[in-house]
Formats: sequence, structure tokens, C-alpha cells
Amino acid sequence: MHDKYLTISTITRYLKSRFDLDENLQTVFLKGEISNFKAHTTGHFYFSLKDENSKINAIMFRSNASKVLFKPVDGMKVLVTGRISIYEAAGNYQIYVDEMIEDGVGNLYVAYEELKKKLAAEGLFGEAHKKKIPKIPKRVGIITASTGAAIRDIMTTIKRRFPITETILFPTLVQGENAKEDIVRNIKRAEAYDLDVLIVGRGGGSIEDLWAFNEEVVARAIYESPIPIISAVGHEIDFTIADFVADLRAPTPTAAAELAVPNMSDLKSHINNLVIRLNESITKKVNYQKLYLESIKNSFVIKNPMIMFDSKKQKLDLIFDKINELVLKNVKDKKDRLDIIKRSYVLVNPNIIYKDKRLIMKNIIDKLELLNPLNVLGRGYSITYLDDKALKSVKNVKDGDMISVRLSDGFIKANVTNIKEEEYGKE
Repeated sequence: MHDKYLTISTITRYLKSRFDLDENLQTVFLKGEISNFKAHTTGHFYFSLKDENSKINAIMFRSNASKVLFKPVDGMKVLVTGRISIYEAAGNYQIYVDEMIEDGVGNLYVAYEELKKKLAAEGLFGEAHKKKIPKIPKRVGIITASTGAAIRDIMTTIKRRFPITETILFPTLVQGENAKEDIVRNIKRAEAYDLDVLIVGRGGGSIEDLWAFNEEVVARAIYESPIPIISAVGHEIDFTIADFVADLRAPTPTAAAELAVPNMSDLKSHINNLVIRLNESITKKVNYQKLYLESIKNSFVIKNPMIMFDSKKQKLDLIFDKINELVLKNVKDKKDRLDIIKRSYVLVNPNIIYKDKRLIMKNIIDKLELLNPLNVLGRGYSITYLDDKALKSVKNVKDGDMISVRLSDGFIKANVTNIKEEEYGKE
């Protein structure tokens, strides 16, 4: 009789098998609002999806959850893809989510990540390009909407913390189609106002509301601004491209104002501490100098000033002795050298120099005599000239030419006749 009753496990397993075999439940596309969201330490996401009338439990395992490009929170509308099955332990049906994007803004997140990657590769987020925020600004610029919580929070905070700072508001569109151009225009305008720091931002909102601060033109305008910029976009969990490019990121507009100006009371306290430390330092310095002066006044040298000259006189004597010693040594060296020169062989026997010179001259004269052409003429030779040029061949004269013949003891003038060229080598 009891055989017709099934266990809970059996019926749950049966229903699970029916779910798993149903092709319509293998790939399901759902849209809904997240509730009861929990990111487990294992990396899995546990949450529910609901609409106006119904709710379904959902789980997204770590392998798929790690690919989500945004941070899911309760109240967020999403589009999910997954399969429907039954979790046997609880007997509940649920969706096992493979993919999840924000409803209507999935493409925005893709564009956000692509631009973020591009600008990071160009170095726009690098710390080396970040300008320092001045500690005590004289003039602060604010680029935001002229109405709303953001400007009220910023102005209230600045006036409370450091009321002597001048603030200049640049009323700006921070949402909508024309917002990006207006933000860029006002960043450029701010350059003419001699600002120490510039706050750029708005209050919180959806990704669509904040999208103007994810535009590339806005990011580049912030990067190129010569004024240090503090970004103050949305709430603490909101991150925009402007936050990464700015010189300093504030989690909220109020925090931006706190980062832009010091706290007057803290500054006064710091100044008072500096005054105390300065007075203590001056007093310590004066006391030290007094002690130092007393030590000088009581020193042995001051009480016996002439003692300073004793060492100087002794040093002068040593220098005088050394100079005298050097002079005497130099005179002795010169004298010794002069004695050596006086005893030299040349000075003792000066005629030897002239004898050597005469011998050298005779050798030169003998060589010149050997080369003298007149001596050759003395042995019966002669030199014949035509027009003051020595003749070397009969080919250079003709009958009737007047020639001059040089002999050893004079010249002979003659007319040329009967020229005959001697033929050598004929028998």
C-alpha cells in the first residue's frame, strides 16, 4: 500500500531531469532587476531576478562572473543568458547564468572598456603626468551644473573649510547629448582665470547620466589642461574615464572640495604649532650662542691675546731659516758649477778649439779646389762659349758664329769655319 508514495528526492530528481531534457530551457534569455545580490568569496555570484510579478533565483559561477564588465548591485536592471534547472537540495528551480549585461547599456560598458584600454596604452593615466594639487589655493574653479546637490555640497564644504579661497563657477551641462562639448568648452575657458585648481564633476546617476565623463574629448581636455584637475563624478562606487585621467580622483563632490582646500582650523592649529616650534628653536639658538660667547670670552687666548703671536713668530723664524738655507744652497750649487766650468779642458787649453777649426777649414778648401773648374783648365782643357752659354755640341753653332774660348790664363775670340761633326764608331 505504501509503494505508491514517492520520496522528496525522487520527485525532485524526476522534475530536474524533465527540466534538463527540455530544449526550451537549455538557452533562456531573461531580463529583470537584481535583488539579494551576493558576491561569494569563491568568486560566484548569487542573486535573484525579479519583475513586477515574479522572481527567480540565479547563480553565476566564477568562470563566467569574472567576465562581467561592471559591478552588479541590487536594483540594477540586467539582461542574462543561461539555462533553467532545479537545485535538488532546496527543490527550487533557478537559472544558471552564463552571460550578463546591463539592460540597455551593455554597449556603453563595452565602449567604456575599449576607450579605457586605448587611453591607458597612450599613457594618459600615468602617474608621471599627474600635476600636484596646491596645498593652499587662492582661487578654485568649479565645472558642474549651476543647480543641484553637487554644487551645493562643493560650495558649502569650501566655505566651511577655507572661506578665504575665491571660487569661480562655470555653469555646465553635465548630462545629455551636448554635455561633452560644454564640459570641454568650460575646461578651456578656465585656463584664462588664473586658477590654482579646477573641480570637474557632478552628482551620482546611472551610467547614461554619467556618460559625458566617459567621452574621449572630455578625457583629452582634462589631460591637456595646465590647471590641476580634481574629478568628482557620481558616488564612491562610480568610476569614469575622467577619474583615471584627472590629476586626483575624489569619490564624491564633497570629497573633491575637501581635497581642493585645507581646513582653516587645521591650518591655524598647524601655524600655531609652527610658531611654538619656531620660538623654541630661536630660544634654543640664542641660549646656545650665549654659551658659545661665554666660552670664547673665557678662553685662554682671549685672556692672553699676545700668546697668539708666539706661535706666529716661531713659524716666521722657521720660514726665514728655510729661505736662508735655500738661498745658500742655491749659491753653493752655482759656485760649484762655475768651478767645474773653469776647470774644463776647453778653458784650460783654448788653442785646441782653433786647431780643430783650422783643420776643418783646410779640408773644406781642399774639396773646393778639387771641384774648381779653373784647375781643370790648367791641365790643358778649355771651355767654349756662344752668347755667354757653354757649348756642348757642334750642332749648336754654324759658320760665321763668334765664339769665345776660355783657357786657364784668358780668353780667345774666334769665327767658326769648316764645322765638322765627328763620327764615332766608324772604321
